[in-house]
Amino acid sequence: MSKFECEVAVVGAGPYGLSVASHLKAADIETKVFGETMSFWRDHMPSGMKLRSTPQASDLSDPKGELTFAAFAAGQATPPSVPIPLQTFIGYGEWFRQNTVADPDTRKVERIESLADGFCLWLDDGGHVTAQRVVVAAGLANQEFRPEVFSGLPRDYVSSVSEHVDLSVFRGKRVAVVGRGQSACEYAALLNQAGADVELVSRGNVHWLGSERPADQPEDLKWRVHKLLATRSGVGPFPLNWLAEFPGAVRRMPPVLRGMINTRCLRPGATSWLKPGFAGVKTGPARMVLEARVQGSMVMLRFDSGSAQHDHVLLATGYRSDIERMNLFAPRLLEAIRRVDGSPQLSTGLQSNVPNLHFVGSAAVMSYGPLMRFVAGSGYAARHLTHYMLAQRARMRTARAGSKPIATAAGGIASRT
Repeated sequence: MSKFECEVAVVGAGPYGLSVASHLKAADIETKVFGETMSFWRDHMPSGMKLRSTPQASDLSDPKGELTFAAFAAGQATPPSVPIPLQTFIGYGEWFRQNTVADPDTRKVERIESLADGFCLWLDDGGHVTAQRVVVAAGLANQEFRPEVFSGLPRDYVSSVSEHVDLSVFRGKRVAVVGRGQSACEYAALLNQAGADVELVSRGNVHWLGSERPADQPEDLKWRVHKLLATRSGVGPFPLNWLAEFPGAVRRMPPVLRGMINTRCLRPGATSWLKPGFAGVKTGPARMVLEARVQGSMVMLRFDSGSAQHDHVLLATGYRSDIERMNLFAPRLLEAIRRVDGSPQLSTGLQSNVPNLHFVGSAAVMSYGPLMRFVAGSGYAARHLTHYMLAQRARMRTARAGSKPIATAAGGIASRT
């Protein structure tokens, strides 16, 4: 270890990076976290956004389970509203880091190179750090999926929803939002509130999630059954929601079955509390975009039935993990990482085939299941990774002790092994 500047380097300071660092530090594993706290949430999500997850499913993870969102909320002068506003959750992440990571390094990792038995991380200020292990917790940055039909169109006319924080720039403009999941519906609602003329374009109807009960209505049998079948994370429909709670079990399933679970649990859907703000958003019939092109100062969309023109098209078409698009890995290291459709193949300890290189969060969905896409999965990732590293450390100590020479009865030297 003496030749490395730290035992573990965590790349990313979002919910997964902070949770992993909290557990590793508590286990006395020397850890450095790189990156601005909650940077993706701050720089790629719109003002006015609220979290899809409930407060209990929005906890970051510390070993003692004390730094929950509820604990953070209890210390606020004004109790946070529910659903949780984006700025409140960012504040929670900053509070969590202050209480767990005493020496934050806000420098950005620009490149990771492999060494003979470790890694070198090159930073945005020109410096570098060496580490025995690396945990990549880069989140959804640069993972947006752009359908082929929109390929090559300029950003002034077609862009991803994650590129916009201030939606007031669309006031008075005709905007098409492509998609039907949480991001699509929330952006459409926020654009509508910002004074844009919004139309939701999707291949099917919006699937509204959750069962809402008016405050003055008593719990009926349907509502009680809904609560009984629900999981803490709220990921996926019954009974797959209960299976998603055990990523270790999901990893051991055949790839085809694991893929089916991911698809079913991550299908597009929007929370029911968005409905009031959705009034005024044009939805239209289900349709597919067959062609998109710039025509004059507008974007022309041709569907399988009809066409329309808009000032701008926002893509809320989801995310697809592709670690090459993270722009983190030196070519030789990237080539060495075994991947399936861009996602790393992970074994026990969330470890890739490259020894001591681990991935958490959305990059782990293909191997560990849908819970890894959500904040609620950060606890499992942090615990599993820490247990794995402690076990590896114990094996190394046992191996070193076992090969240490010992004196024989005759005064000679023999090996324990």
